[in-house]
Amino acid sequence: MSESHSSLLANMDRTVNETNQSISMLAGSRYHLYVGLALALGSSAFNGSSFILKKKGLLKLADRGVPRAGQGGYSYLKEWLWWAGLLSMGLGEAANFAAYAFAPATLVTPLGALSVLISAILSSYLLNEKLNIHGKLGCVLSILGSTVMVIHAPEEEEVTSLDEMERKLQDPAFVTFAVLLTVVALVLIFIVAPKRGQTNILIYILICSFIGAFSVSSVKGLGIAIKQMLEQKPVYRHPLVYVLVGILVLSVSTQINYLNKALDVFNTSLVTPIYYVCFTTTVVTCSIILFKEWSSMDLGDIIGTLSGFCTILIGIFLLHAFKNTGVTWSQLMSTVAKEPSLAHQEYETCHTLLESMEDPALAYEEDNVLFSQ
Repeated sequence: MSESHSSLLANMDRTVNETNQSISMLAGSRYHLYVGLALALGSSAFNGSSFILKKKGLLKLADRGVPRAGQGGYSYLKEWLWWAGLLSMGLGEAANFAAYAFAPATLVTPLGALSVLISAILSSYLLNEKLNIHGKLGCVLSILGSTVMVIHAPEEEEVTSLDEMERKLQDPAFVTFAVLLTVVALVLIFIVAPKRGQTNILIYILICSFIGAFSVSSVKGLGIAIKQMLEQKPVYRHPLVYVLVGILVLSVSTQINYLNKALDVFNTSLVTPIYYVCFTTTVVTCSIILFKEWSSMDLGDIIGTLSGFCTILIGIFLLHAFKNTGVTWSQLMSTVAKEPSLAHQEYETCHTLLESMEDPALAYEEDNVLFSQ
């Protein structure tokens, strides 16, 4: 009897310990998610404001009459506003780098759209650039989409060590995906781009997007390595670290090269939204295959995440596609105010026609007048 009682107590203690461990793991996972979310939002704020600060500095130099950057001048190196913008961009990239170590790439990458939103809002106040009704609606949709994605984002982190990262990279599904991306990117670079890169906006952007999937995956792995290094683990002995650094340098340099070509040939208002759509779609697909971050999500969260992402895409499209359209709220309201009078006129016309149909004599007289003329 005593033996059964002691075994029962042991089972109860084991159950309590497992429950406490699962609760602590869940709390730690949510803590990492919130830290990654805060870093991603901070990154968007720094990156969005960096463009405004550098633009403000360049405009200040233009007012002085000094040679501009587009004319080969380097006077901006003496302007503190330009250096403030560069520092802000550096802080934004550092925060974005760290965000991948704490939060899923499915959440961090789409939130990069907020930097475009912040840049558009600040430019309307600090640079006196007009933000029309389409831009304001796009800003609202981007905020709503980001909120939906945060609510439905995965809260569990699948990869916590470099050994797990190495096993993920050797997964047959990811190897197939990586080989396919590499082959398509090489075909675009060496065959398609020399012939149609100057006329088709998708060529350069697709190269940046496909290569960008490897850069984000490398950043994710290096973020895990930094976390282990802070835990005083000898990560420098792991060969995967150096492989990830090499892939990151190669992919980022390729991205910068072809993104500059796209911006030099095509309109920025077209390149920015198309690049965001292609890049984010590729990165999210890579994240699903490599890290399987959606495996812990139910159907409702998956639909919510996709809905939030599509809402952000629509917001970015409205913000850029109709950037030069001069539609204001007052013009829109005046158009709406004119509609009731038009509807009243249409009602009177229809009423007259019905009366003519009901009175054959009147219709006969009108036909005689019409054909006599």
